[in-house]
Amino acid sequence: MKRRQFLHLASGAAAQPALSGIARGQSYPSRPITMIVPFAVGGGSDVVGRIMAEQMRETLGQRITVENVVGAAGSIGTGRVARAAPDGHTVGLGQWGTHVLNGAVYSLTYDVLNDFEPVSLITDSPLVVVARKSLPAKDLTELIAWLKANREKASQGTSGVGGPSHVAGVLFQQLSGTQFQFVPYRGAGPAMQDVAAGQVDLMFDSPATSLSLARAGIIKAYAVTAKRRLAAAPEIPTVEEAGLPGLHISLWYALFAPRHTPRPIIDKLNAAVGGALGNPQVRRRLVEMGLELPAREQQTPEALAAYQKAEIEKWWPIVKAAGIKGE
Repeated sequence: MKRRQFLHLASGAAAQPALSGIARGQSYPSRPITMIVPFAVGGGSDVVGRIMAEQMRETLGQRITVENVVGAAGSIGTGRVARAAPDGHTVGLGQWGTHVLNGAVYSLTYDVLNDFEPVSLITDSPLVVVARKSLPAKDLTELIAWLKANREKASQGTSGVGGPSHVAGVLFQQLSGTQFQFVPYRGAGPAMQDVAAGQVDLMFDSPATSLSLARAGIIKAYAVTAKRRLAAAPEIPTVEEAGLPGLHISLWYALFAPRHTPRPIIDKLNAAVGGALGNPQVRRRLVEMGLELPAREQQTPEALAAYQKAEIEKWWPIVKAAGIKGE
C-alpha cells in the first residue's frame, strides 16, 4: 500500500469515533431518558431529581423517567449509571455522598471520579440539624447537653453507612463530645419519616425535605452547617451562632453520565440543566426549599469535575481518619 493511501486511511480511522460521537449527538435523544436517583422516594435527592427531570424534558423533547435504585448509601444505583451505555439515555443524579464519600467508605466496582462524565452542578447547600418535635432541647446548646445526658439511648437516623448524614453525625460527635447510636436507613426519606414519627431523635438532612417539616411543626430545626444563614430560612441560626463552630458541610447535587458519553450529548444535557435552572418557577421551588443555586460559570462540566476532585481531596482524609467503613 502506498504511503499516501495508508496515511489517508489511518486519519480516517482516527476521525471515525469523533464523527460517530457528533452523529449521535445530533440525533440525541432518540427515546425516553432514565434518570437514576440512588435513594428512596421522598428524600432530598429524589425531590431534586424529579424537579429537574420535569423541566429538562421540555428542552430535550423526550420524557425523563426517574427511577429510584436504593442501597449501600447510593452506591448500587450509582453503579448502574457507571455500567450503562454511554449514549445519554441513562443519567444519574449524584451528590456529595455518592460521588465523594462512597469512594472512601466502600470497596466499589467503579471509580467515583473516572467512571463518569460530569454534566452540571445543580445545587449546593448546607445540611440542617433537626430532631423530633418532642425532644425537650430548645436550641443546639441544649441539644448537646441532652445528648450527653442520654448517651445510652440517643439515636440519629442516617441515609446509610458512610452517607452524608452519617459523616455529619460523626463530625458532630467529635466536635461536641457527644455519643449516640446511628440508625442506618435505605435513604434520607425513610430516616426522616422516623424522625417525624418520634422513633429517632435527630438527623442531619437536606433543606429540600427538612424545611417544610420544620415549618409545619413536625420536627425541630436547630442549625445549618454553614457560616451564613439560609436565605430561605433566616430564622435558623448557623452552627457558629448556635455554639458549635467548625461543623461546615455542604450537600451538593449534580448530574452525571456514564464515562465515554460523547461531548455533544453532554453539551445537550448541560444545556437542559441550565435551561431548567434558568426557569423562574424552578428557581423559586428550589430556593424555597433552602437549596442554593450555582452561578452559570459553576454549571459547566469542567467546573463540576474540578469541584468533585477538590471535595475528594478534602473529605477522603477526614473520612478515613474517622474509620468510617461500609458494611
